[in-house]
Amino acid sequence: MSNVSKRWVLWLEELGQEYSDLVGKKCANLGEMTKIGLRVPPGFALSVEAYRDFMSMTGAVYEIEEYLAKSGSGPKDLKQFNQLSADIRQIVQSKVMPREMGETIVSYYKELCRRSNTAEVAVSTRSAGIVSHPGQYETYLNVIGDSDLLDKIKKVWASTFNPRSLAFRNRQGIPLESDPIGVVVLKMVNARAAGIIFTADPNTGDTTRMIIEANWGLGESVVSGESTPDTYILDKESLEIRERKLGPKSKYVTFKEVGVAEEEMPPEKSGKFCLSDEEAKEIGKLGKMLENHFGVAQDAEWAIDQDLPFPESVIMLQTRAEVIAQRKSPVDQIVDLMLNRPSSGTGFEGGKM
Repeated sequence: MSNVSKRWVLWLEELGQEYSDLVGKKCANLGEMTKIGLRVPPGFALSVEAYRDFMSMTGAVYEIEEYLAKSGSGPKDLKQFNQLSADIRQIVQSKVMPREMGETIVSYYKELCRRSNTAEVAVSTRSAGIVSHPGQYETYLNVIGDSDLLDKIKKVWASTFNPRSLAFRNRQGIPLESDPIGVVVLKMVNARAAGIIFTADPNTGDTTRMIIEANWGLGESVVSGESTPDTYILDKESLEIRERKLGPKSKYVTFKEVGVAEEEMPPEKSGKFCLSDEEAKEIGKLGKMLENHFGVAQDAEWAIDQDLPFPESVIMLQTRAEVIAQRKSPVDQIVDLMLNRPSSGTGFEGGKM
């Protein structure tokens, strides 16, 4: 493997939070989580440099610069941003992965398959920005095989040109032609249930309690807000459950042969809590570990692996510093409202994360 290819891909266990400029915060935090002994799916990270090299080696960045120069003074309204986004994404997705880069990524995928004792292991591909942009770029789930993986990595890179991202960069005076990100490739968890833990109340900032939101299946239904989840309120000190609220959980996200789909919830599941008390307390325990380690309240995603016994079944998927609603500026609150509106045309081949 050449020196160039070595800087493109790294195993999660090689990383820590000091690597966020190299691979993005999500990848760096996952590396940090493995170091402190949390259960994290095995996987690897594509560096920010891989994005830059792909864009320059394929000529995509030069085509985008040329396209933007021809488009004049820049987009003015949503329709123009949508058109700009569609055209630029097509430029990126039409490019063939450079041979050495593709071979490097595939070699790591093959090794992940070997470690997982699976001929073609199912993975997710998730964006990892140097600065956190929750929900802004695309995630693809249940990606299987070499060509599907390379295609979905290109699509994650291309999602940095979605209309919201272009509008954000335009407003901030940041160049539109590039927004380098890392990509994390994680082995899929065969999730019976999944969701989020906030280690402080996200609405009030109350640091004495933790909030868990949970649904059956994969966690995208909770993250996207598409389905009202079950809610558990835990006392942070004792981990005792103060309150449970049964969510209607009208929909859930489940595996297809390749990719995932959102489906109607069977009545026998919508009327039942999807976590046992011991699972909720274990999630709370892991949330406390994250908060103690990172030094600030955390917003973390987790899943319950139905193939593993408790407590090994409780897997952490990512973590980031929690943002408390009251502490957000009015401008940030408006931006949040914009970002939380579902974008069109994504379907459930991928999700937002």
